[in-house]
Amino acid sequence: MNDYAAFIQANTRLSRVPLVSCIKLYLAEEGTDLWRKTEDEMERGLGPPPFWAFAWAGGQALARYICDHPKLVRGKRVLDLAAGSGLVAIAAARAGARAVEANDLDCFAGVAIALNAIENAVIIKTRLCDLVGSDEPWDLILAGDVSYQPDMAARITNWLEDRARSGTQVLIGDPGRAYLPREKLRSLASYDVPVPLALEDATMKRTDIWSFL
Repeated sequence: MNDYAAFIQANTRLSRVPLVSCIKLYLAEEGTDLWRKTEDEMERGLGPPPFWAFAWAGGQALARYICDHPKLVRGKRVLDLAAGSGLVAIAAARAGARAVEANDLDCFAGVAIALNAIENAVIIKTRLCDLVGSDEPWDLILAGDVSYQPDMAARITNWLEDRARSGTQVLIGDPGRAYLPREKLRSLASYDVPVPLALEDATMKRTDIWSFL
């Protein structure tokens, strides 16, 4: 963990999130350089990309929506799925959630979430495992930017839809990724989200908060 923390702190800068300036995260300034360094650190490119080092549009929109509607999470048990930096989990904790879990598969993300939680003075439980398919009793599941790869998007969407049908509240933040199942969703809100040009080929992405029909 100390090695991961040192790498994160050496290659990112503690920065305020553009759409949610009350939250600070360890974020990369130059995406391509950090991408290469992370690959070098994790067995010459065999590790996952550093998704944890960026405030992606879907996560920013979800965090903003939570800040605008704190009653949504207050007193609830919340899961931030594919949490990355932990931005959405931090927003939920700040808004008064009873318990917040941030889930990811990347060990770097787990340490980044812990560091970011400390900087924002919140308590978050990190889960480094595959929770898709779980029937644990969360009140609310939040998922930002999970529809950019076909197989992953289909698997996650099917599970989230099942959870929504069983009574769990599910919200998805998405800026128009290719594999978002729009026919199953309705938009609750839209935001213009500042994003890194190097990653998105744009400086602003129109991003929606979606719920299942």
